[in-house]
Amino acid sequence: MAKTLAEINEKIKKGKAVVVTAEEIIDLVDEKGIKKAAQEVDVVTSATFGPMCSSGIYLNTGHSKPKIKLGGGKTYLNEVPVYTGFAAVDIYLGATALPDDDPRNRVHPGEFRYGGGHVIEDLVAGKDVKLVATAYGTDCYPRRSLETWINLKDVNEAVLFNPRNAYQNYNVAVNLSHKVIYTYMGILQPNLGNANYCSAGQLSPLLNDPYYKTIGVGTRIFLGGGVGYVVWQGTQHNPTAPRTEKGIPRSSAGTIAVLGDLKQMSPEWLKGTTMTGYGVTLSVGIGVPIPILNEEILSYAAVKDEEILAQIVDYSDAYPKGKSGSLGEISYTQLKSGKIAVQGKEVPTGSLSSYAKARKIASLLKDWIKKGEFLLTEPVELLPSAESGMTFKPLKERPIR
Repeated sequence: MAKTLAEINEKIKKGKAVVVTAEEIIDLVDEKGIKKAAQEVDVVTSATFGPMCSSGIYLNTGHSKPKIKLGGGKTYLNEVPVYTGFAAVDIYLGATALPDDDPRNRVHPGEFRYGGGHVIEDLVAGKDVKLVATAYGTDCYPRRSLETWINLKDVNEAVLFNPRNAYQNYNVAVNLSHKVIYTYMGILQPNLGNANYCSAGQLSPLLNDPYYKTIGVGTRIFLGGGVGYVVWQGTQHNPTAPRTEKGIPRSSAGTIAVLGDLKQMSPEWLKGTTMTGYGVTLSVGIGVPIPILNEEILSYAAVKDEEILAQIVDYSDAYPKGKSGSLGEISYTQLKSGKIAVQGKEVPTGSLSSYAKARKIASLLKDWIKKGEFLLTEPVELLPSAESGMTFKPLKERPIR
């Protein structure tokens, strides 16, 4: 049994496509088996929602009168600095950017109440955002300062461009030290006081297509409440991570770089997020449709939490110092039970990602497809796999001469 993407899209156009979420396919496969389910189902929708630091937006603000060259000067949106080294009025705002006067961690732990991720949410919510800029002035761009308000509906282009999103599996973070620590995995209590993880597990996109057989450059996705695309492998993409017999990476592995029209998006699915003692970030909603072209692809898309394993890592010493090793391996079924055993101790668990929101995204994407409002795209090139020879290389430090 084999289908083509074109055949599936024709069924979508006619309103005849059978679409289920990555959660629903599990029961269907248990009931009917892989072969029959693969014949019946055309698309499985996967999703995730959680903090994704490697995110940001680029804008073309339009020209003032007289014109100003933002590049080479300093520009701020709601007092948060943006990068201007592109052209006169093209700017990029990163999710983790902070105001110059933010105290950071000088009084530890820092509060990090507002930053790039919050500015992005404000723009998407339709709020006016204050732009303040200084420039050195040129003959063609004579203006040296600008203070005004911008709104998403008024700028020329506004694009969400995230270099690394939707991590394929990730660490479970714990703290073996005797003091509270503040990390991008949240607040970790001393002496194994808690364990934090960050993935939707059986709903997560790259766990439902572990070998990237349908996901690649040009894949159309749900992004931040609008339509987006996978534009490249994400930074730190590592297809050679150790895997289970069913192909699921046992540690952090693949990632995707994504892009979409910010003007289509919603603050429900792009949330500025504060990480006490660490910084700010952006929580992003992503949904990826998986075309069921054959039984093999469906067998991967029917992955269960009990089959997904993650490594328990100490964030008080091993992680910050780059030490290898794991305190143990745990399944997502165990993580979602609310407690796990680490070094003989019962440890409560918590998730930084929202399974409820991931479930809602998968359902929304399912509805879009069933209504014929969202067609699937053939990737120009699939994400690099282990066979491509690509590996993630850590920094090779060399002495300064």
